[in-house]
Amino acid sequence: MLEVKCLKLTLNGKPIINGLNLEVKEAKIHGLLGMNGAGKTSLANLIMGISYPDEGSIIFEERDVTRCTISERAKMGLTLAWQEPARFEGLSIREYLRLNKNLSLSEVENYLWTVGLPPGEYLDRAVDANLSGGERKRVELASVMAMKPKVAILDEPDSGIDVVSLPHIMNGITEMSKQGSAVLLITHSEEAVGVAEEVSIICAGKIINSGPPKEMCRWFKNNCQTCNHIGKPSYKGV
Repeated sequence: MLEVKCLKLTLNGKPIINGLNLEVKEAKIHGLLGMNGAGKTSLANLIMGISYPDEGSIIFEERDVTRCTISERAKMGLTLAWQEPARFEGLSIREYLRLNKNLSLSEVENYLWTVGLPPGEYLDRAVDANLSGGERKRVELASVMAMKPKVAILDEPDSGIDVVSLPHIMNGITEMSKQGSAVLLITHSEEAVGVAEEVSIICAGKIINSGPPKEMCRWFKNNCQTCNHIGKPSYKGV
């Protein structure tokens, strides 16, 4: 469904993405596991069209979308959930989930229940700084689910959340796959990729290993968490 081929990106003379290959299959959860600075967010930005690669191609449903705009990719069914969810002063959660989506009230409530947010408590709350980090991430995930994308790119959905929110986030991701969406789950957490069918490990802008979650988590712990990542991109935000 989504295939990245020989992708390369250089910033300020430094290789950020270095000949990366990756495939995300239809209605499957594919984990992308890597340490900070490995190139995870840069890859997400390339797939979504926020930036463009120097070399390589991005194929979505057998179409080359490498030079397509963000809006063109979104219309095709690609969506990206940011690591830091947006805040909308004065906009309620009910209104936020209905943006550009013709949802009934019961549908909105079902999405909130899926991510562990009781509608009676959250429907009319504002999407602002009064929500905790975990609540904001769950609202963002509910909104992505409501879009019913063909492929959802989730950038660190487990980052900056409380222990109560994590199982609800993971449940939402699993349900998204059940409703037919493919998910690229980007994280540095071994626990988070437990819901994936396949996990790829990224380091210095390359995929260095792929396989079942348990096997890849062991490999990551033994090889990535203990190494000094010589040659990794020293570019803030990658």
